[in-house]
Amino acid sequence: MTGEPAGGSRLVRPRVGHIQFLNCLPLYWGLVHSGALMDVELTKDTPDRLNEALVRGDLDIGPISLVEYLRHADDLIALPNIAVGSDGPVLSVALISAVPLERIRSVALGSTSRTGVLLAQILLEDELGLAPTYARMPPDLPLMLREADAAVLIGDVALRAVHDAERAGSAHPLHVVDLGAAWRNWSGLPMVFAVWAARRDFAQAHPGVVKEVHDAFRGSLDLALRQLDTVARHAARWEAFDAATLTRYFTTLDFSLGDRQLEGLMAFAGRAAARGVVPPRARIVFADV
Repeated sequence: MTGEPAGGSRLVRPRVGHIQFLNCLPLYWGLVHSGALMDVELTKDTPDRLNEALVRGDLDIGPISLVEYLRHADDLIALPNIAVGSDGPVLSVALISAVPLERIRSVALGSTSRTGVLLAQILLEDELGLAPTYARMPPDLPLMLREADAAVLIGDVALRAVHDAERAGSAHPLHVVDLGAAWRNWSGLPMVFAVWAARRDFAQAHPGVVKEVHDAFRGSLDLALRQLDTVARHAARWEAFDAATLTRYFTTLDFSLGDRQLEGLMAFAGRAAARGVVPPRARIVFADV
């Protein structure tokens, strides 16, 4: 990356967000090993805070939850063929209940990420006909389940809950619903949880920089996906999961944004619009890279 905007000579070092969850570790691995980190001002944070920073204009480019992108699409432009999603189980977006699903009356939300929350609401309200109350809480599962019948978790803490449930099998005391798998069962389509986007004003002022960042992201991700066993083995030294679990997780995630993923995205956008969460006929606009 040169950092040089089209039509000018002033160097621009874009402010770029990075999610501090395992689901984005392959991308970070690729950025490190490709050398692309030298060309960006990287901010690592939670999805919620990165959403806010990009919408506020404190970041130029970064990941953003699908719902927040659709809510702020007039100010943002998406980067093509890079996302975080799944075509079936996602393993790290989950509804965890201490009671049978049909008896859920209260839900603790461990994140303000509206995409995962909305999936849980679609399951409980639209699919099961329930009308639970919701309250936001820190993502601490035992605490959440002391205060509510069920909890919605995303990221590493959700991955741990799903992993523990799978290992325990029928002996597990909680009901665990993988919300990526649930969406696939309803719609027959992939689920896109987050996209990468640039501020529209930044993209208009610096189209060359946006193209270079996109190329670096996609190239870095491709590099990591070719080396997933190595990525997982190194990550397992520092994370609370073994290499085999991490390899399975990284290969379960879908980082692409092709025609089928876009079909799933638009189906979800329609459900979100019907609930008044995003504007009607919200659409995704891609940067010309």
